[in-house]
Amino acid sequence: MKVFVKNIDELTYVCDALILPLTEDKGISHYRDIDKALNGLLKEIIVSGEFSGKQNETSLVHTHGKIKSDKVLLVGLGKGREVTREKLRQAGGKAVSYLRNLNVRNVSLSCRVFSSLKLMPSDFIEGSLLSHYRFDRYRKEENHKEIKSITALSGEDLRKQINLIKTAASATLLARDLVSTPANDMTPSALVKCARALKKVSVKVIEKKQAEELGMGAYLSIARGSMEPPKFIVITYRKSNTPPIALIGKSITFDSGGISIKPAQGMEKMKYDMAGGAAVLGVMKAVSEMNLPLHIIAILPATENLPGCNASKPGDVVKTIDGKTIEIISTDAEGRLALADAIGYSKRFKPSMIIDIATLTGACSIALGNEAIAMMGNNDSLMNKMKRASEETYEKVWQMPLFDEYKDYIKSDIADLKNSAGPNGSLVTSGYFLKEFAGDIPWVHLDIAGTAWIDKDRPYVPKGATGIGVRLLLQFLKS
Repeated sequence: MKVFVKNIDELTYVCDALILPLTEDKGISHYRDIDKALNGLLKEIIVSGEFSGKQNETSLVHTHGKIKSDKVLLVGLGKGREVTREKLRQAGGKAVSYLRNLNVRNVSLSCRVFSSLKLMPSDFIEGSLLSHYRFDRYRKEENHKEIKSITALSGEDLRKQINLIKTAASATLLARDLVSTPANDMTPSALVKCARALKKVSVKVIEKKQAEELGMGAYLSIARGSMEPPKFIVITYRKSNTPPIALIGKSITFDSGGISIKPAQGMEKMKYDMAGGAAVLGVMKAVSEMNLPLHIIAILPATENLPGCNASKPGDVVKTIDGKTIEIISTDAEGRLALADAIGYSKRFKPSMIIDIATLTGACSIALGNEAIAMMGNNDSLMNKMKRASEETYEKVWQMPLFDEYKDYIKSDIADLKNSAGPNGSLVTSGYFLKEFAGDIPWVHLDIAGTAWIDKDRPYVPKGATGIGVRLLLQFLKS
């Protein structure tokens, strides 16, 4: 969907549908000229109680040629004093989803109400772009409904804000596409192709033999059951001479659980276990397009986790790149094995900070549902910055504790660590496991297991892959 900004009056702009955002308390006060042209139809709808302006409420009006737009869509923002950037995103998503189902092609947006709310129309448009998504690569579909363009009718210069939200939305949709792609096509090798398609970055792929020479025993233990070759992907973006930010995304392109196999029900969704890597690729796409003055080392330890004849077994002991040994209690706790070697490898670049993002634990969903990312780390300042980025994007994070006592939970009788402490505290003990490898480097862990996939449509997030983490990390990096 293309986005334009034009300084044209709503009454004279030709389009299929004109969106008028309204608050409960102000009603049509911003649109009296449009209501007059429509012979008082807007006021009549409100007086009748058909539309009140409640959050995400919609009402469609056919103009019958009285103005240049064929239709007018009223969309509610709620009470004016309670309108937030997130509510604008939701209203934008709701409006565009409604119009797309009517097979509308070209849409305009009145921006009159936004200045009175001291908010930007870019948030409304961001919700519109994020909602206008569907993954239909594998279906033959007739009468495909798609909005071609949305035009913001405003006298303000919104180009900078619009370009930023277009870039962030495009990166989020890329992440959604990658996660939605079936695992037979989204292999570790396919992730390499995605990385190499990025601009303004250099890409290095550490193949299995080199990974063995480097001592990545934890990461390689996951790959042993699969015929797909593992690919340890390192992406470098350098627009600054400062120490790099290490950005690590779990990239298990399919997770059966290995020998500790998962239940069959719902296993098809485990193609989403590379959602952390997808988010990192989306972030790198956006960072390069924005030309942010940063130095980033992005790492995707990509492989499949399958129960082949050569697969790792519970009880095996593996050695990581930094020399620590790990007893494998569960082969379904594989993500932390990959991240351990990825964190260890990242330290050779002497990063200023390490951020990892991963669909790491089922316990994250149990604790927080589909509402928040579980955040853990060893640096309060870094986590506070992530919280502020969360507030801006509404990709919510919730800080979990990493008490020193959790170290006892992951003690092994025969190795330095074990990769699973069992169900007791499994969300936080997985974080503490990673803390052992981050050491003293400022580090934040983001567990997106509960938020990377949803089973019900939301105002600007259709059910399925969410692309969570892209907008959060972009906001963090920009600030």
